[in-house]
Amino acid sequence: MIGRLLLAASVLFASTSAFAACSVDIDGNDAMQFNLKNIDVPKSCAEFTVNLSHSGKLAKNVMGHNWVLVKTSDLQAVANDGMAAGLDKDYLKAGDTRVIAHTKVIGAGEKASVTFAPGKLDAAGSYTFFCSFPGHWSLMKGTLTLI
Repeated sequence: MIGRLLLAASVLFASTSAFAACSVDIDGNDAMQFNLKNIDVPKSCAEFTVNLSHSGKLAKNVMGHNWVLVKTSDLQAVANDGMAAGLDKDYLKAGDTRVIAHTKVIGAGEKASVTFAPGKLDAAGSYTFFCSFPGHWSLMKGTLTLI
């Protein structure tokens, strides 16, 4: 009986851990900082969800943040092209195929999520996440690694 309970508990724990590993919570603040500098995404995840929150006090038109995933080599071009798109388009060029995944721009106290398929990423590839709000990408960025 105890053996069965331990087995059931280990199965429950394993499935809970596997589920938790397929998502991450990340926060942006009024100091133009994400609380994470890198995100590891397990290859075993069919889908991966990024949950973005904004712990600052400023509105999205003043200090908005989003989460954008691109190949590292595309970062600067995507950020530059996004500046002209404006806030209503989340500072991303419409239909930009270089953008792998992104959230909308959010302000103080708001949250947004995005889910993407890690299977579309190259394990040998170099990926960067960043905030595309003008001027933020130089500080608000990090690496995403497929593990």
